[in-house]
Amino acid sequence: MKNNAIKLIAISFLSLLFVQCTELDEYTMFDLEYTSSVSIPASSGINLPFDLFSPEVATNAETELGFHDTNKELVEEITLDEMILTITSPSDQRFDFVKSIEIFIEADGLSELRVAYIEEIPDNIGAELELTTLENNLREYIIKDKFTLRAKVVTDKFITQQVNISLASRYHVDAKILGL
Repeated sequence: MKNNAIKLIAISFLSLLFVQCTELDEYTMFDLEYTSSVSIPASSGINLPFDLFSPEVATNAETELGFHDTNKELVEEITLDEMILTITSPSDQRFDFVKSIEIFIEADGLSELRVAYIEEIPDNIGAELELTTLENNLREYIIKDKFTLRAKVVTDKFITQQVNISLASRYHVDAKILGL
């Protein structure tokens, strides 16, 4: 009887400890969102890949991480959870002229890395695309002061006007809070 009581107490204690660690983990995880843009010039070739570069994206990493009671040294992992491309102009343009898109990230002193893509875009698509993201650890890129994105685009139709595209991305951060 005494052994059963000890086992019950030990199981209860371990369960409580697990729940508290799981809850603490939730406080050490948060999202960072960044938006950038690229423009596809009118009459870009068909079925030939071409590159578009975003302006530098300022991460404000120290400030952003500080809002979550952490800093660069305590970040364990950062992954790209979502990337959505939206045509901002012309207002009636759809992504039906695009065959495929790949997105790469680059930061000072780091090699370029493929982070998202979409292939074989259907002709009935609208003005928004959600890309498939890759499970890379982007910690070293996002804790830098800035990064750039490169879009490798292949079109399958001519366009007569420049197309401006917003790239909205959400990065999931797993960090230690105040060294915990």
